[in-house]
Amino acid sequence: MPFNFYAVLVAAFSSLVVGFVWYNPKVFGTIWMNETGMTEEKARKGNMAKIFGLTLIYSFMLALIMPILVIHQMGALSMIGGFDMVASAKPSYAAFMLDYGTEFRTFQHGALHGFMSGLFLALPVIAINGLFEHKSWKYIAITAGYWTVIMTIMGAIVCGWK
Repeated sequence: MPFNFYAVLVAAFSSLVVGFVWYNPKVFGTIWMNETGMTEEKARKGNMAKIFGLTLIYSFMLALIMPILVIHQMGALSMIGGFDMVASAKPSYAAFMLDYGTEFRTFQHGALHGFMSGLFLALPVIAINGLFEHKSWKYIAITAGYWTVIMTIMGAIVCGWK
């Protein structure tokens, strides 16, 4: 089970694609701007290269952890010490991977685990921050919804792309 760098890269890039749609004024962009106090003028003053560049880096970090969250075989791999230890692993590892190496490796299964990760990781973090920052529930729902959708898509891509 080799590491799929391209799947991780595409998963990271998906956050930008979905963000362009999600935060479009015709979708949730206008509501989000109202809830955050953002204006078109203020948005234009931002350093877009920095914003999108760092967004891609942080999205890559998130996509990089996705295999651990959505691919069950990563647990077996971690038990032997990682990719470098496959050649010296006990025969039981090879037998396990022969029997179960492709089990639950579908886009649908990855989407399920990605969704659960968004629901149980992204939502609580965003909601707690939002509560302490006195943000509205609209803001929390839009932001947490975005990350839940992203993690669902990332999970699908990383798990399903073999």
